[in-house]
Amino acid sequence: MSKISNYGIDQLTSGEVAAIANGKIKAVLSDAAIKKIKASQQHVHQIIASNKTVYGVNTGFGILSNTKISEENTATLQHKILQSHSVGVGDPIPVEVAKLMLITKVHALAQGYSGVQLETLQRITWHIENDVIPVVPEKGSVGASGDLAPLAHLFLPLIGLGEIFYKGKRYKAQEILNKFSLTPIQLGPKEGLALINGTQFILSFAIKAVQRMHNCLEAADIIGAMSLEALTGTKSPFVQWK
Repeated sequence: MSKISNYGIDQLTSGEVAAIANGKIKAVLSDAAIKKIKASQQHVHQIIASNKTVYGVNTGFGILSNTKISEENTATLQHKILQSHSVGVGDPIPVEVAKLMLITKVHALAQGYSGVQLETLQRITWHIENDVIPVVPEKGSVGASGDLAPLAHLFLPLIGLGEIFYKGKRYKAQEILNKFSLTPIQLGPKEGLALINGTQFILSFAIKAVQRMHNCLEAADIIGAMSLEALTGTKSPFVQWK
């Protein structure tokens, strides 16, 4: 590890995200990020305690936004939103792209505006660091409106559901949790909504495209230089004149 980066504080570049995925950079939750995460979670709990109606915290979603959810059912609501939206189909996306999704999602949630609990972010970073990568179907996104289905599949393992790729093999998520003596996360108010809202599916494919573009640009420079050398050409057209 040549560098340590902070989720939520540093504005990660596409290159840094790729380096985290490749294990070249270790990303951690800084003390400042942890403080913001805890404060945001506390704010959500204050909403629940005050019985104030806030969308996605103690109401249903979409057309059910006017349906009030009781305090004892708020956790169930967040669990069910992951289940109800995990309706993707098709072959799994590449493991490296799913890992990029985890990294970019942690970076977004670590900004401290989503009300998620610290334990949830710590579990996601555990998945990243141990290459325990959820299976995400390639079809199901609704685009810029939100990668709801892909993200729901990405985070099913947090609650002991879905499937996981580990060391080249595909497992039921609960099998891997048992292997590492871990228990499913009990999602708190608003957490399910925070996990599936976002465009990390699109973003992660875009990061891969940027990586390929940089590789092409680097190769073009090398090819151009070698071609000029082979043709005994002159470098004067490439010299910047003042």
